[in-house]
Amino acid sequence: MPLKKVAVLALDQIAAFELGTVCEVFGTDRTADGFPAYEFNLCSVDGGSVRTRSGFDLTPHADLTPLAEADLVAVPAHPIDSIVPQAAIDALRAAHDRGAIIISVCSGAFLLGEAGLLDGRECTTHWKYADELQRRFPAAKVDPRVLYVDDGDLLTSAGTAAGIDLCLHLIRREQGAELATKLARRMVVPPHRDGCQAQYVDIPLPEEPDAPTLSPLLQWLSANLEQAHTVETLAASVYMAPRTFARRFKAETGTTPHDWLTTQRVLLARRVLEETDLGIDTVAARCGFGDAAAMRHHFARRLGTTPQAYRTTFRMVAV
Repeated sequence: MPLKKVAVLALDQIAAFELGTVCEVFGTDRTADGFPAYEFNLCSVDGGSVRTRSGFDLTPHADLTPLAEADLVAVPAHPIDSIVPQAAIDALRAAHDRGAIIISVCSGAFLLGEAGLLDGRECTTHWKYADELQRRFPAAKVDPRVLYVDDGDLLTSAGTAAGIDLCLHLIRREQGAELATKLARRMVVPPHRDGCQAQYVDIPLPEEPDAPTLSPLLQWLSANLEQAHTVETLAASVYMAPRTFARRFKAETGTTPHDWLTTQRVLLARRVLEETDLGIDTVAARCGFGDAAAMRHHFARRLGTTPQAYRTTFRMVAV
């Protein structure tokens, strides 16, 4: 199917930035500079204005009619507790059934779920909403860590800027790398970020009510991550047999001692990389990884990047 007609479904309290990413890629006329033209329509259920989450109103081009002929239907973010009109669900489902490409940005994935389009499909959303998306739509295959997922005629992205990555990826897939790179240069954004690159997910430390027996130990471990720890030494510190300790740890934290320690060490390393100029070897030692190779391994597995690349992206520069 050629990518010529684009319809964006705007619900009340739509997120302005996520809407803007789709408008910037598909709704801006750049034909004078040699870019293809898209027939672009912003659609509301009744054609009337909708209010953004930022407090201003938008006047759409049309009601839901353009969805019936669109090659691409985009669903930007909206509050996950929105009451979605049945007409919007029916129009989205009908567009999908006749072969339109459907994309969502951030929490727009919830509307795809309401329309039954996520059943059995790979998808993502902002990491903050991923658990709720999986809970509401258990047949969906939600990946909470990636920037975007391309599942053929259904593409979903994480929050905010990941919507740009998804749209550029779609143009690259449908209209070629040359056009996608040229457009990225025009928009002053990276030409390509792979969908499997990780979202930078905040993983909080367990709170005391979640670990009634082991909370003192977890607090001590958090302050002593640079030390070497084993199940045996940790079990001995709380006067338990190793097997008993391992079972208790899993019951109270939901994970193994090794995974818990690795998660906290990655979190600490992220903070140190953001806030200091310490060398990578020093950061690895301070955070309990032992050496830089081990830290790079765990960064790659959990964040999809390297410690140096993470620092380059998130380093806090004094003003």
